[in-house]
Amino acid sequence: MTTETPVLREHRIEKLGDPIRGITTPFVESFDTEVPQEVQQDATAISIEALKANPDKPPPSPAYASKENHLDHGVNHEELGKSLEFSRRLTEPLPDRAVPPGQIEGANTEQQGAADYQRWEARHVTATEAVQRVVSLANGSSKHRTKKNIERIIETFGRHNTDLTLKPKALAVSKRNIFADVPEPTPRAGPDTGSSEVQIGILTAKIRVLADRYEGENRNDKINKRNLRLLLHRRQKLLSYMEKKERGSQRWHNMIETLGLTPACWKGQIAVE
Repeated sequence: MTTETPVLREHRIEKLGDPIRGITTPFVESFDTEVPQEVQQDATAISIEALKANPDKPPPSPAYASKENHLDHGVNHEELGKSLEFSRRLTEPLPDRAVPPGQIEGANTEQQGAADYQRWEARHVTATEAVQRVVSLANGSSKHRTKKNIERIIETFGRHNTDLTLKPKALAVSKRNIFADVPEPTPRAGPDTGSSEVQIGILTAKIRVLADRYEGENRNDKINKRNLRLLLHRRQKLLSYMEKKERGSQRWHNMIETLGLTPACWKGQIAVE
């Protein structure tokens, strides 16, 4: 029995690609923080000047949370903007200040009102920054990011959406009567969570999390290594099945290009060293 030489092994790996990570794409990179790497976060997305210029318009989602398509804790951008606008109006000092007893109305009252308004502005900015950090998925836990990634994968690859934009694979020639009535497919009763491309996307997100942990200081974690191997082999089976059923279709190319999967992910032996 001959063993594979290092040169042939490097050539095979280079040709087939990485069986664990494949090719890194912006969609896969967004699994870490839910923000694509090419998007630069703008720290000045919200400011006092913007609030003054449009006092009747709800402010945009604050800072780097505005670059995220999804926020943590089940909050969306519309709810966040309305909540910030409501809190701003609720805490804003009244324009007509009552003159305290024994004090003459004049410059001192105006100065005190201006000082109170400046303190309110500073507190509102601090509160907005705090809310921004709380709802930003970049500061969320790994469990919350995984949950949001699964929701995004279902919306991206679910056939309840892709059937409207991607053409299915052409039907093979059948020996049955071509004039017979073809039964209509059963309508879906909700989001598609069980198709092969959705399950492959979910497994890819989980594999990336385990691979990041395994490549760090946890190289000797045997349980993590075993779980990573199980997920890789499960994804390999689904990819092999989908290659037989959907290879050449728009569903197949869309999944491969979006997730950056290479032939090494479903061909040959996958070993976790």
